[in-house]
Amino acid sequence: MELTLEAYRNIVRNLGSRADIATLCRVSRGFQYVCERALYNTLYLRDVRDAISLCTTLAGQPRLSVLVEALTIYLSDDENDSDGSDSEEAQDDAETPPLPDAYWSTVSNALQKTGRLRYLNIHIHSNTDKAVAWILGSCTFRLRRFHCDLDWDLHLVAFLNAQVDLDDLYISDYNETGSGTPTSNVPSSSLILDAHSLPHLATLECTFSEAAIAIVPGRPITHLKTCFSRSEPSEKREEMLLLLSKIKLSTQTLHSLDIADSTYSEAFSVDLLSCIVRTRATTNELRYIGTLVLPIMGKERLRFYGLLMRLPRIQCVEVEVSEWVPAPTSPPALRALASEMRLYTPTVTRVVFVHDFDRTVVTAINGVCRVDPEDVSADTLWREA
Repeated sequence: MELTLEAYRNIVRNLGSRADIATLCRVSRGFQYVCERALYNTLYLRDVRDAISLCTTLAGQPRLSVLVEALTIYLSDDENDSDGSDSEEAQDDAETPPLPDAYWSTVSNALQKTGRLRYLNIHIHSNTDKAVAWILGSCTFRLRRFHCDLDWDLHLVAFLNAQVDLDDLYISDYNETGSGTPTSNVPSSSLILDAHSLPHLATLECTFSEAAIAIVPGRPITHLKTCFSRSEPSEKREEMLLLLSKIKLSTQTLHSLDIADSTYSEAFSVDLLSCIVRTRATTNELRYIGTLVLPIMGKERLRFYGLLMRLPRIQCVEVEVSEWVPAPTSPPALRALASEMRLYTPTVTRVVFVHDFDRTVVTAINGVCRVDPEDVSADTLWREA
């Protein structure tokens, strides 16, 4: 007896595992139709052999490859680690086996067939060669979100130039001069995005401020996360001023700004915040700001709060407190500091405290500050602002 499409979907939705869905797929054509969409809509490739097998299937069966809308490729040196200490030591001593020669070419063949792909994540946490953006060469899909750990090269630039629907981009590398010319500081035109590319890009996360400086102007960036590249104070200040001048050139007002630093200092954070509140593009609509050193001394902290008061829509502030002695890491201390900040900036409903790279979120609910559970991720708050 044939069921309605909604009935098939409800049955598949309540199955416990992908293995059960794969088994049910063989029961009837009705179940096959729904189960294949459940199995292939979102794919996560971690095991190398399984990835090659699945990509071969996608490349050879267009009926299945067109069902893929989200794909994550994850490569890591420690993907086979176990909990035992002996195994961990053995893993440390053993060399990570190289990828099979056919790995990236097989992935490339599959990507060429996934014409409806909208979300692509390529995570590489291994010693694998990252100069493989050529795998994107003949792809026809139009992404909305792209996490890219590949090297910045001609292939990646050409791919991004063609992505007219992309609104969320993460890149781990950026180099306008090219890896082949390390002594040259002259940008190569072929390694620079076209001025009219990425017309809908709203969220940009990049590990180099140079990437933000190049990509933000002329695009509707509202959420930006980046990192200072310089460490010497005067050079870093020049970098800061250049970055803020480019943010002014975004076609949309900034809502979220998260700038990491290799060395945090109270003086530079106050200077950064002062420049931010003097820049219209980063003042009127800014809801999230980080990471800033929270001053220890009361007078300096009052000045810090005074600057925050000039951000009328600020809702979340990320502050560094690693230099505090004793460290304000207990729930009462964190609640007290968050409440103190809210006395001056009542629009703030969340404060992220960073101590030695550990983040703790304090949220104000009905005027009462509470420490969020540890399973609440602070890493994505800047995206939600």
